[in-house]
Amino acid sequence: MSENPAIGIQENLSHGDRTALEKYQDLVVGSRSLARFFLHECVVTATSWVPGALGIALRRFAYPLLLGSVGKGVVFGHGVVLRHPAKIRLGDGVVVDDNVVLDAKGETNKGIAVGNGVFLGRGTILSCKNGDIALGDHVNIGFHSEIFSGSNVTVGAHGLFAAYTYLVGGGHDFDRNDLPILEQGRSSRGITLGDNVWIGAGAKVLDGVRIGSNVIIGANAVVNGDLPDDVIAVGMPARVSRSRKKSPAPA
Repeated sequence: MSENPAIGIQENLSHGDRTALEKYQDLVVGSRSLARFFLHECVVTATSWVPGALGIALRRFAYPLLLGSVGKGVVFGHGVVLRHPAKIRLGDGVVVDDNVVLDAKGETNKGIAVGNGVFLGRGTILSCKNGDIALGDHVNIGFHSEIFSGSNVTVGAHGLFAAYTYLVGGGHDFDRNDLPILEQGRSSRGITLGDNVWIGAGAKVLDGVRIGSNVIIGANAVVNGDLPDDVIAVGMPARVSRSRKKSPAPA
């Protein structure tokens, strides 16, 4: 388990020992380099809002100037938000739909790694708070879903997430009643999903959970415990309803 001090966006922006520019650089750009700052502002201001085929063409050229690495044939919709873009790595054939947020924020983390052929649906958020997110090849994430990582969230190949799903890879400590929860520490055990996991609409996977391969999670389920390979789990909290293993063929 990793434990992080209670440093949120509000506190980060309210520190008085930095200029407004430095706070913006630390929060968004991820570098104090003025060259990186001006490059970031030029790319975002000139291309992020442009609609249609022209916008896609402009962003295909300009966004790789900011990101850590970008494969072939990557498509960026309009309104895509990038934070700490140098720690974002995208494989070949990735589609980043409109209004997606890729936030690799952190001081010591590696950031976000997305495999080949991944689709990130409209309004999806990949959010790091000094954690890492790794998506395997051909993961498909539905609209308005979120993956949050305070340490490490890993999704295996061919994961299929319906709309409004949430992987909650961290939380707040709450042991003290004399101190607001927001001011207490954060903890994260991380989340690991195997290959070919299908998560139904509105389902949530909580911190510390490990899910095997070939698993189906029912709509609106809340997964707060580990699940083995080849099962279907439903409910709040999620429980295994049946196995997906095929019975051996008769002799």
